[in-house]
Amino acid sequence: MEKNVGNIDRNIRYVISALLLAYGFYYWIWWIIVIGGVLLLTAILGYCGPYKLLGIDTNKKR
Repeated sequence: MEKNVGNIDRNIRYVISALLLAYGFYYWIWWIIVIGGVLLLTAILGYCGPYKLLGIDTNKKR
């Protein structure tokens, strides 16, 4: 898996996933927890499957 998520995109995913996970666990809404978890996983790995399918690459190659 080649990384296709850039640094700015990853940081945005970290923030949104933290907000979704906090909200989901506070109100115990399972589908929001799942979405937050997926965003967190894609931020950690630096790889997003839908980006690959759509040909999007926000990772700057050197």
